[in-house]
Amino acid sequence: MRTVNGGWPRYPRSRGLWSRRFWSRTLAAAVLASVPVTAGFTPGFLTPALAQTPEQFYKGKTVDIVIGYSVGGGYDIYARLIARHIGKHIPGNPTVVPKNMEGAGGMRLANWLYGAAPRDGTVIGATSRAMAFEPLLGNKAAQYDPSRITYIGSANDEVSVCMAWHTSGIATFADVQARELVVGANGVADDTYQFSALLNNMFGAKFKMVQGYVGGTEINVAMERTEVLGRCGFPWSTVKATYPHWIKEKKFNLLMQFSLNKHPDLPDVPLVMDLATTQEQKQILTLIFGRQVMGRPYAAPPGVPKDRADALRRAFMATMVDKAFIADVEKAQFEITPVPGEKLEEMVMDIYRTTPPAVAAKAAAMVK
Repeated sequence: MRTVNGGWPRYPRSRGLWSRRFWSRTLAAAVLASVPVTAGFTPGFLTPALAQTPEQFYKGKTVDIVIGYSVGGGYDIYARLIARHIGKHIPGNPTVVPKNMEGAGGMRLANWLYGAAPRDGTVIGATSRAMAFEPLLGNKAAQYDPSRITYIGSANDEVSVCMAWHTSGIATFADVQARELVVGANGVADDTYQFSALLNNMFGAKFKMVQGYVGGTEINVAMERTEVLGRCGFPWSTVKATYPHWIKEKKFNLLMQFSLNKHPDLPDVPLVMDLATTQEQKQILTLIFGRQVMGRPYAAPPGVPKDRADALRRAFMATMVDKAFIADVEKAQFEITPVPGEKLEEMVMDIYRTTPPAVAAKAAAMVK
């Protein structure tokens, strides 16, 4: 075949069918036909008009906020407040619907979010603050890679407490080091189990954990019925918001607070970090209670397109300063100290990168 300077084939004008224009169009069509176009994927060389912006994608859609605990608890109430307001801050203003998927202290939701939930940005999980660290602690039930999860943000930097019911005869942490206290727990991956176990294994407490409660609300009802006589890993913000009558009527004694620093409301309640007497103990406590920064975490599955993940993160932080949202929060007497998704991601990566394997192994043993 003759060519001109090694370029396109030269054909007589009478062969118009084989003109350069036709050759170019045919070649382009063949290339496009060879490219598989799947949901959520647009070849980079296609015209911009075919690519969806977040606003175009979310317009007319429904976004589910799936809550890993039962109705009426702190995680549930926070998530429903956010669901009420976040839709107007997501481009395209989708409808936002809260749903519950309780079970195994939030592990059921975490595994589903990672392995089965849609990865298009239409699902957000209201997950446990412990979930990001369960694989590091050797929990075989944690079937996910925390480094691949899409962290959206946290509604607050939480301080949790350990309480004994007023009829228990336990008034201080020293008391529970001397005799048994039966406490309710959701599951082995939840704060309600792990915080009690850590105090037992590291500091000689005598908590007896009764598992199987699907959420904090059920544990609280069990305390009122004296089926159990305490609860550890109870967010102080939830106590104030949902059980102010307990505070007023002095229905409980506070034994310990769990975080890296004390809550301003609780200057006289012992802080778990102050129990450490060695550098190793301090490292273990920092690993376990660093999760409190993820007080009310929200996350999406891996693989959410970056522009949609960024849009959800911006919408979350915009919700945190929304006047109508803040009014609802104040009415419910909740605390809001938001943490951006980028900071959550950075914190998780840093803990996995810097925690010595020996410390992680010992921390895992302490919460069993």
